[in-house]
Amino acid sequence: MAKRKNDRPGVPAREKDYSPFTPGNPVPVELFVGRSAQITELRRYARQAAAGRMENVFLSGERGIGKSSLAQFIRELCSKDCNLLGVHVFLGGVSTVEELVQQVFDQLLKETHQQPWFGPIKSLFGKFIRSVGLFGVSVEFAPPREELRSLARHFPVALKSLIEGIGPEKKGLLLVLDDVNGLVDTPAFANWYKSLVDHVATHQREFLVMAVVCGLPERRDGLAVHQPSLMRIFRVVEIEKLDDAEVQDFLATAFASANLRVSEDAMEAMVHYSSGLPTLMHEIGDATFWADSDGAIGLRDALAGITAAAEEVGKKYLDPKVYRAIRSEKYRAILGKLGGRAAEENFRKSDVDRRLNSDEKKVFHNFLRRMRDLGVIESDPERGRGAYRFVNRIFPIYIYMKGRAGAER
Repeated sequence: MAKRKNDRPGVPAREKDYSPFTPGNPVPVELFVGRSAQITELRRYARQAAAGRMENVFLSGERGIGKSSLAQFIRELCSKDCNLLGVHVFLGGVSTVEELVQQVFDQLLKETHQQPWFGPIKSLFGKFIRSVGLFGVSVEFAPPREELRSLARHFPVALKSLIEGIGPEKKGLLLVLDDVNGLVDTPAFANWYKSLVDHVATHQREFLVMAVVCGLPERRDGLAVHQPSLMRIFRVVEIEKLDDAEVQDFLATAFASANLRVSEDAMEAMVHYSSGLPTLMHEIGDATFWADSDGAIGLRDALAGITAAAEEVGKKYLDPKVYRAIRSEKYRAILGKLGGRAAEENFRKSDVDRRLNSDEKKVFHNFLRRMRDLGVIESDPERGRGAYRFVNRIFPIYIYMKGRAGAER
C-alpha cells in the first residue's frame, strides 16, 4: 500500500509506493465487493461439483464488467470453502483446442509444483515436464504435438486421473477458462466441449470438476450456433453493472488501504463517473490516487483523476483510428454534445442534430458514417429509423466523461 503522507501544513508529502487500483487486471481478492447473488449461485455449483457432479458455468458479461475478478474471487473462495484446487487459465490469443489443453495443464503444474503433494501430479505428466526459469523455480508442460492431440481427445480421462492424484488433499478441480473469445469463432471448441460433457455423463459416475467459461454474451450466442446442445449444458451467470453503494464501498476500501481520506463530494463524483463499471472504477481510482498530493482527496483531485481516466479509457478501449478521429475539432464538438446529457447507450440522430451549430451539422452525417465504419456505433432497429446505439457501453461513458468532466473542472 502507499506510505501514509505527512498531513501537517508546510511539510512535503512522502512519495507514494504504488496504487491499490489495478486497471486492466483482476481486482485483488481483498478489495472485491458486490456480486452477492452471483457468488451465492456459484458457491452452490461448487459444492455440487465437490459432491461429484460436474458443473458447467458460462460467466457472461461485457468487456470491463469484472468477469475475471469474479472468477478469481470464486476460485479463492471455493479453494477454502469446498476444498477445490482452483486453476485460472487465461486464453487470450489461443485459437485451437490443443493450445487450450496445453495451457490448462501448464497452469495446473504451476499451481501445484510447490505443494507437498506435487509428487503424484508430476508422475502423471512424466517426461513432459521441464523446469524453467532461474534455478528451475518454475515448471512447464511441453509435450510433443501428437501427445498433445491425444491429450485433447482424452481430456476428461486425464482430468479424472489428475483429480485422483491430488486426493485426499483436494476434493476436486475448479477450472476457470477465461477470455475464450478467440476460441468460439469456429465449431472446434463447441464440439470438443460438447464431447467432453457427453463423455462425463456416460462414462464417469463421479466427476469432481466445476468448469467456469468466461466470455462476452455474443460469444455464447456463437457457441449456440456451432453447437445448439451446449445451451442446455451451461448454467449462465450474467454480470451486470455494480450499484452506486457497491462502487462507493470499493473505492472507500481501496483508498483506506492506502491511508487516504476522501471527501464526500469527491467520492460522489468518482462514483457517478464510474457508472457501475469495474474497469472505470479502477481507471478513475488510479488516476485520482496519483493526482492527490496531500493525503486528502478533495473534489479537485477527483475531477483531475476523472479527466485523466477519460484519456486512458479513450486510448485503451477505442481503436487508435477512432481516437485520432475524435481529436478533430468538429468531431470533438459533436461528441461533446452527443454525451452532454448522460452516459446513454443509444441516441437519435434528430435529437443530437438539434444541439449542433451549422458547421457541425454539415459534418454530422460523415461523422456518423465514420463512427459506424470504425465500429463505435451501429443502427438500432428496435428504436426505429435514425436511432443508433454504441457497440460497447464503455464508449458513451468515455464521451460523457470527456464532455462533462472537462467542463466541470
